[in-house]
Amino acid sequence: MEFIFVSFSNVPGLQYFLFTSFLCIYSISIVAHMFLIVVYNLSANLHTPMYFFLANFSFLETCYISTTTPYMLKNLLSNHKTITFYGCDVQMYSFVLLASTECYLLAAMAYDRYNAICHPLFYNMIMSRNACVKLIVSSWIIGLMAAIIHTSLTFSLHYCGPNKINHFYCDIPPVMALACTDTQFNEIVTFIIVLCVVVGAFLLIIVSYTRIIWTIIKHHSSAGIKKAFSTSTSHLIVVTIFFGSASIMYLRPKSTYGTNMDKFISLFYTVFAPLLNPFIYSLRNGDVKVAIRKMMHDLKIGQP
Repeated sequence: MEFIFVSFSNVPGLQYFLFTSFLCIYSISIVAHMFLIVVYNLSANLHTPMYFFLANFSFLETCYISTTTPYMLKNLLSNHKTITFYGCDVQMYSFVLLASTECYLLAAMAYDRYNAICHPLFYNMIMSRNACVKLIVSSWIIGLMAAIIHTSLTFSLHYCGPNKINHFYCDIPPVMALACTDTQFNEIVTFIIVLCVVVGAFLLIIVSYTRIIWTIIKHHSSAGIKKAFSTSTSHLIVVTIFFGSASIMYLRPKSTYGTNMDKFISLFYTVFAPLLNPFIYSLRNGDVKVAIRKMMHDLKIGQP
């Protein structure tokens, strides 16, 4: 009927410190992402495909961090760290949906940078509003399919014995480890889907940036190099943090699952990455900083 989270209960002296720290991180993340969305909507100079993707990415990240962190915060102050069987199903579904969607949204953002740098004359035609919407919708469809397959397979297993999840949210490996039946088929399907979603999206990003680098080298353009690095470095940092930590978590031997290290690895892509991403994009982006300064100036002098 329910699962019990082990969470961070093995460090009881740090419960209140962890609660305060994660609450601050969660609050800052939500405010920062919502601020970027507001800046995009109020700044005409940001109404381009690149920032359209960034605004959608911020919305996705807001939902993404909200699937795990609020429940983790509740459990840090609770002696009864439980979640119902179906509540665990919903949390896993939401997390897989948003995480998988984020993989391909990051790939779509890399494709946008590829067209901006490699095909500047045809950029507005290739990355039309309709094309951008299709890329975003496609990312959500892939995430939806991955979530349905993962959760239906995981929760079709028979659970009859231990119900303690050695984690702070309903992730696939720790939940599947509690099943009373053979999970070999589920593990194979899970591995294949992770390859298709995580590795597939990462390969698309690698191809996009390989073409970008090749185009820059071919034209020997110092201005092109500067433009490429100024608009793409932020995206590459976000990709490295997200895909690096996710790959360590899901593309490793089964024998290494269930350790306390899993929880700390998961914190990188569930808590810390959503916190860092808006600052990486805003602090390293001149257009965003200009838009923020203009918006603050307009608010200061009372203009609408």
